[in-house]
Amino acid sequence: MRYHIALHRSIDIDGITEDAKAHKCPQHLMWMLRQRLKATVHEPKLNSSSPLDKIRSKISGQPEYWELARSLSSELGEDDVIFCLSEAVGIEIATVCGAKKNRPKIAVFFHNIIRPRGRLALKLFGLADKIDLFLACSGSQVKFLRSYLNLPESRVSFVWASIDTHFFTPGPTSSDKLRPVIVSVGLEKRDYQTLAKATADLDVDVKISGFSQDASLLAQTFPKQMPNNMSRQFYEWPDLVQLYRDADVVVISLIQSQCGAGLQALMEAMACRRPVIVTRTDGLIDYLLHPGSVTTINPGDADELRQAITHLLNHPQEAEKQAQIGYELALKRYNNEQFVEVIATKLESLNLNNYPPPMPSARYANGVPPYQGGTTGGWN
Repeated sequence: MRYHIALHRSIDIDGITEDAKAHKCPQHLMWMLRQRLKATVHEPKLNSSSPLDKIRSKISGQPEYWELARSLSSELGEDDVIFCLSEAVGIEIATVCGAKKNRPKIAVFFHNIIRPRGRLALKLFGLADKIDLFLACSGSQVKFLRSYLNLPESRVSFVWASIDTHFFTPGPTSSDKLRPVIVSVGLEKRDYQTLAKATADLDVDVKISGFSQDASLLAQTFPKQMPNNMSRQFYEWPDLVQLYRDADVVVISLIQSQCGAGLQALMEAMACRRPVIVTRTDGLIDYLLHPGSVTTINPGDADELRQAITHLLNHPQEAEKQAQIGYELALKRYNNEQFVEVIATKLESLNLNNYPPPMPSARYANGVPPYQGGTTGGWN
């Protein structure tokens, strides 16, 4: 059996690997998975697309995703397994390659499919019959896929997300630190307006790592006037690690969402052994249930966020205990090695199953098994 990995954009995996060896950046998961499965990596190309590709892209993806799907369709057959890292390109590959008579086995990792275009693509392109294995790191995505497509548990798996716990590690704070530092990282679904309200008059420095040239995104995410104690800039990877280490508290302030927005920052902060305050969202709920690992708040509640920050700052022993619990959880559950092994094992198991995919089990109401939270299809 031949294994393949499809990316939704061009990535210099080998270059990243060399930088990772020099501790300049985290190791890339797909390099690890490629080595584990001896897989071939495929990327979209921007230099060609047909009129049909452009028409299809009005419904889903980009023209180059459809071009890649057509190219792979001519190469892959029943002796191939292809893993798509995202629904961006995964939908297109499943649509085209899944229509072949002697088609490859197809697995797609879904990040945020609960959107109008995502719902349309799933049904319009008949993906329930073309994708053998649906994967997601958010329980809300798993539940949606099972119920919306009427799929059995065996075909939709929850997998814990992961980071490079050899890169994100605890360490000493900067020598020039003058007062408590509140750190927040990322832009997707972030709510820095609430963070600004909660901290504007506190004797702290609020440092945000979030860079984008999308003016509308920044306007939605940040207050019109940044408080004097709040700053935002781009941090290179080593500087980002030091930013986490300097944090007295890491705050992940989010708007309500069904995807795993904020997840990367949550795991990175835990791996750096820092106490975390995070907004309780549907997309993150599986990651917030471990006792004592994080402090959670309701979306948009600046008073609650302020109280949570001041409590941790005024109770350093409690903050340290929470940081230690989160750190141990990150090492045990969120490490890249475990993620790669879980994904590889699931892809290898596709060889044991024949297409067409099994029909939903009659013993479940509507053929959909009950969702069991984070342990379903993943690891404890």
